[in-house]
Amino acid sequence: MRPGLIVRYISFVLLINAIFMMLSALVSIFDGIGADFFPLLLSAFITFTVGCFPFIFVPRNPNLNNKEINVFVVLAWFISCVFGILPYVLWGGEFNVANAWFESVSGFTTTGATILTDIESLPRGLLFWRSATHYIGGIGIVMFALLVLQSQYTTQVRLTNAEVSLLAKDNFHFKAQQLLRVIISVYLGITLILTALLMLFGMNLFDAVNHAFSTVATGGFSTKNASIASFNSFPIGIIIIIFMIISGMHFGVIYSTITGRPKAMFNSPIIRFYLTTIGAGTVIVTASLLINGNYSNFFDAVYNSAFQVVAIASTTGFATADSTSWHPVAMCVLIYFSAQCACAGSTSGGIKVDRIYILWRSIIAQLKMRQHPNAVVSVRIANNIIDAGRVSSAMTYISLYLFITFIATLILSMFNIDLLSSFSVSLSFMGNVGPGIGQYSSLGNYSTLPDTVKLTYPIFMLLGRLEIYALFLLFLHNKHR
Repeated sequence: MRPGLIVRYISFVLLINAIFMMLSALVSIFDGIGADFFPLLLSAFITFTVGCFPFIFVPRNPNLNNKEINVFVVLAWFISCVFGILPYVLWGGEFNVANAWFESVSGFTTTGATILTDIESLPRGLLFWRSATHYIGGIGIVMFALLVLQSQYTTQVRLTNAEVSLLAKDNFHFKAQQLLRVIISVYLGITLILTALLMLFGMNLFDAVNHAFSTVATGGFSTKNASIASFNSFPIGIIIIIFMIISGMHFGVIYSTITGRPKAMFNSPIIRFYLTTIGAGTVIVTASLLINGNYSNFFDAVYNSAFQVVAIASTTGFATADSTSWHPVAMCVLIYFSAQCACAGSTSGGIKVDRIYILWRSIIAQLKMRQHPNAVVSVRIANNIIDAGRVSSAMTYISLYLFITFIATLILSMFNIDLLSSFSVSLSFMGNVGPGIGQYSSLGNYSTLPDTVKLTYPIFMLLGRLEIYALFLLFLHNKHR
């Protein structure tokens, strides 16, 4: 393995972070050069300087092997999170090292969990940096790097494959360069459209851009303490719901739908399953809220149920209501969506709808085999037979995911955090969802977590964002080196 070459590739990632830090500093200038300007400017300078050194000392070589690519991807995420703490620590306020690290990892992994008790006290430049970490991490840090990397075609393919979920590749019928163009164009296009719509219905430019970044990246950082509830606008809430759903869909399917195959979205059984589960979850939560008197108005119950279900299912984590007082039935639905989340090929985390659908189809196949022992029953998605290896891979991933969540719950409960909160927080971090249940619910924050947890538990956010195996492979590479 060639460490110098990996460092050279990571330098591109640092330069991208430096650019967004500089943009955040410009926001501070437009806002009157607040207390965040020099922390952001200094952070940009440090990040840019460190990012430039490999260009001077490491010879250019556009080719990376598979082992180097895996190490690069993991380190790119980790180092981005490390440098991402600079604006927070240099600004101060609530940001000690533990809080800054937690906020940085939560931002880049699009988890959207925050330690801030008063978000609105932050200067606008720093608020923009929080949202920018979502936007960089949403599409994938490596995807941003590929925009400027002058690498060989083989390396581009490997880097793209390393960043895009394995489940998504069957639906991305594009070459590496086309795939990059598809993802970027959909990502930027949705962002621009959403920003325009939010401004049309009452948000100022700053809030619209920040919430567009958070929505399309399925992150959830808001510029307001009360999240979307702060705007008290039904049209804005509906727009956010629609775009959270869209952002949780496979980008390749969205692209195909827009560019000449209008039925592509609804012909996808994964998309249909995604939308059906959201609809069923909304109905159950609405009924629960009405029956148990959380809302007396049917319209309010439907609206808030739909918003919270979609926010959790898409892993965005925005809020229009405080769910702490909701009935356990509603809580169970939200916990389910914290595990399932949205589609592969989107910006969301979690187990992914695709794996849950394969699980469901394999259960049906097993039942048919029990009923007809001599029959040959295949697991299918639409008319495509899913081979046994892929079914086994999905089952293995789900089992490993839930096992890690159990371990995280066990450890967190040792810090005298109640079992429900420990489980929901662990599930939320693994799924990059943001809010949990109980004391860490939709309008809460994570400021009361012990510093030890704030320093160590972001590893579960990274595990979920990198779909577990990338981090494990890193240790295996080191072990067998």
